[in-house]
Amino acid sequence: MVWRGARLAQRRGECKLTEHDGKLERQPLVQASAERLRKLVLACDPGVLIGSLAEVAALLGVGIVTVQQAARVLEHQGLLVVRRGPGGGYYGARPDDAALERSMAAWLHAHGADGHEALEMVTLLEGELIAAAAGCADAALRAELQLLSSRIERCDTAEDRVAFEEDLHDLLFRMTARPLVELLSRVTLRHYSSQPLPALFAGADGMQAWKAGRRRTLAAILERDEPLARFEADRHRAETLRRLRAAVVTD
Repeated sequence: MVWRGARLAQRRGECKLTEHDGKLERQPLVQASAERLRKLVLACDPGVLIGSLAEVAALLGVGIVTVQQAARVLEHQGLLVVRRGPGGGYYGARPDDAALERSMAAWLHAHGADGHEALEMVTLLEGELIAAAAGCADAALRAELQLLSSRIERCDTAEDRVAFEEDLHDLLFRMTARPLVELLSRVTLRHYSSQPLPALFAGADGMQAWKAGRRRTLAAILERDEPLARFEADRHRAETLRRLRAAVVTD
């Protein structure tokens, strides 16, 4: 038996369901209803009206109170918006990325994660992104990377380098489409940037070392050589962490 109410949603053109309505088995009713409602929400575009309270209850085959409890779970997760009054009902949504990043960064602060740990994680995740980006076949994105590579020689200040790194990570996220790695990277980058750490590639020698590392890394991605891209990412990570350890000893 398919979801009750699915035909109504399909007639509206709001979403398309492929899920089948299985038995609730031994799961608590609210938890099972929340999971089924989550699948329904994710099958629709954000902002789509899922239905009124009564319609959603009929759709899930449960009582109104159960729907209200399940809806609160999804509201907390940022997947559902409840509107009251004329035109009201349950509307699908998506979590706010920035709010989620801020919450996770606050958690790191509250639990004493320091900038050193954040940098270790940032560079580790970056290696995964760089290796995956080497497999990207999107011509437009690769053209963006080629253009970004041409900026390396013009990065002569710390501010230039920071702007370059931000643009590089944003492009890597788009080239790889790995949402979990992207989320973890954004959170750790946010946490790292909030820490009072010394400049790791300071001075003319440091800037030249950074430029050389970035040239090799981007060249490997553009050549679509995944093993070489991973090697260069690992080499850049090792140099970055070496400089971090040296800065700690100096301090």
